[in-house]
Amino acid sequence: GEQLGWGFQLQSPLMVAALAALFTVIGLNLVGVFEFGTLLPGNLAGVRLTHPLADSALTGVLAVAIASPCTAPFMGASLGAAATLPAPQALSVFAALGLGMALPYLLLCAWPALTAALPRPGAWMAHLRTVMAFPMFATVVWLLWVLGQQTGLDGAIGLLGVLVALAFAAWVGGHPSLGPRGRWLLGLLAAATLAATLAWALPAWRSQPEGAADVAPSGVGSNVVGSDATVPRWQAWSPARVADLHAQGRTVFVDFTAAWCVTCQFNKRTVFSDAQVLAAFDARRVVLLRADWTRRDPAITAELTRLGRNGVPVYAFYTPGAGRPRLMSELPTAADLREALAALP
Repeated sequence: GEQLGWGFQLQSPLMVAALAALFTVIGLNLVGVFEFGTLLPGNLAGVRLTHPLADSALTGVLAVAIASPCTAPFMGASLGAAATLPAPQALSVFAALGLGMALPYLLLCAWPALTAALPRPGAWMAHLRTVMAFPMFATVVWLLWVLGQQTGLDGAIGLLGVLVALAFAAWVGGHPSLGPRGRWLLGLLAAATLAATLAWALPAWRSQPEGAADVAPSGVGSNVVGSDATVPRWQAWSPARVADLHAQGRTVFVDFTAAWCVTCQFNKRTVFSDAQVLAAFDARRVVLLRADWTRRDPAITAELTRLGRNGVPVYAFYTPGAGRPRLMSELPTAADLREALAALP
């Protein structure tokens, strides 16, 4: 019964927090704080060797869950179409995506001679393992920012507390010199600390901060010639707002975005902060609206479906009397936007 979209899982603060915890644990493992084999029972530690097919399948699920929030610049149209196709055709689209992700491994299996081009094992592997922890921690920083956008400062601080407690628990579990008694006592303390911080953080993750439904302006200025210059340049989107502006004869540009969409944030800080682009919007008296899909919003999901899209970013011009909105590329340039503005009636 849920309205789904590509990357929708990151609309849930609990999912964002869970991913941050996962990446923290992976990072701690990579820097040598603990080894998974010392924490798992023997039968679980050997699952990868015993069931390689299940291991590969779950690795693929994790990779897709991580990669799915942004669909630009090539996947937006295909995924939007897949969501409206009958099951066989839709599944073929996703099968093609899975094939593309697995293709490097398939090539190595089909032509084993290609492995000769791979570097040989050595001390560099231990150094690489440590270095790879830092992208994990950087991802945690990004997820922390996303959670802060969804739940406010209290939710972000709660997540930091949980991650500190989780790091303490990982250290206790992976420290062989503590001895059985010391590990047991510190393990109880670590479990209690983690449980307490989770109980403290969960209420903040379930609530939406005051003003979260409003669009934070990405700069202050007027979209209406002669209007108050303190009006936010980007206003909150709603179908009623678009209808009201169309009744006034105004063209509307809508930015369908989300905090967890990296491409959205890149576009926001580059092309949509370009002074010439903003001046062109003002000159054509185009009203700028932002539809924030950071948290679940059935109205935005329904509008994306109507546009034939299933994820963000999506950029659209709504012109009175034009019928279907004009969609722009997921990676528009300043020239693309100025050209589209020049073509407006």
